[in-house]
Amino acid sequence: MIIDFHTHCFPDALAPRAMASLAATSAPWGLVPLTDGTVAGTEAYLRTAGVDRAVVCNIATNARQQSKVNDFAIALNQSSRMLTALGSVHPESDCITAELDRLQAAGIRGIKIHPDYVGIEVDDPRFSPIFAGCAERGMFVITHAGFDPISPKHIHASPSMLRRVLDRHPSLTLIAAHVGGMHECEEVLEHLVGTKIFIDTSMAQIMGSDPAEAPLVKQILTEHDPGRILFGSDLPWTNPREALAFTHSLNLPERIYADNALSLLA
Repeated sequence: MIIDFHTHCFPDALAPRAMASLAATSAPWGLVPLTDGTVAGTEAYLRTAGVDRAVVCNIATNARQQSKVNDFAIALNQSSRMLTALGSVHPESDCITAELDRLQAAGIRGIKIHPDYVGIEVDDPRFSPIFAGCAERGMFVITHAGFDPISPKHIHASPSMLRRVLDRHPSLTLIAAHVGGMHECEEVLEHLVGTKIFIDTSMAQIMGSDPAEAPLVKQILTEHDPGRILFGSDLPWTNPREALAFTHSLNLPERIYADNALSLLA
């Protein structure tokens, strides 16, 4: 079984507008969407790539949309056999506790945050109620980490920041996307490898195509605890089949493709 732990899709009515906006932001960095962003389009693409199941990382980019984002996540989990949606909570929401309760009651096992899109650094105290609330409920948090086209000159979730979050919330299950930090490999090796953090492999093949970064990506993925690595692609921005080819080239343990994900989603 292959579980892609890092994908994105949107409600059908929102998908065209969301994809157009994201494509405009990502185009200068050579990222072109591979799907139309709909649920059906995402499922179809995953099947052709050989993926059996996928996690949808929803993001509340402002407090106003938080409820609707989570409505979509809950509905998707009820309608799709292939996709498992995560919720999202915004650090400036006035109902963090209530929304986490709602997500937990709906059976959602974790949330996604994107500090660059909300414009708040991940170790800012405003995120603390989210981290504490998730830890209390046994819910995991996956966060974007490292560079992002939406904020190219200001990284809001660096590996050193994530290490501070780990130190402040030792019972939190935290997942750092993009091999622990997009284009931040040296800092990942310094601050995160060997800790209890989970990392996903999304965008690994992009960093691995750079001769300067490739050996560092390999070092991260071979030295970190294999029980804390999750296969991911970041579809629609990268092809899961290519992501699989890259991780297979590193001879990583088979558990990263399904077993580790299942332990978090159970």
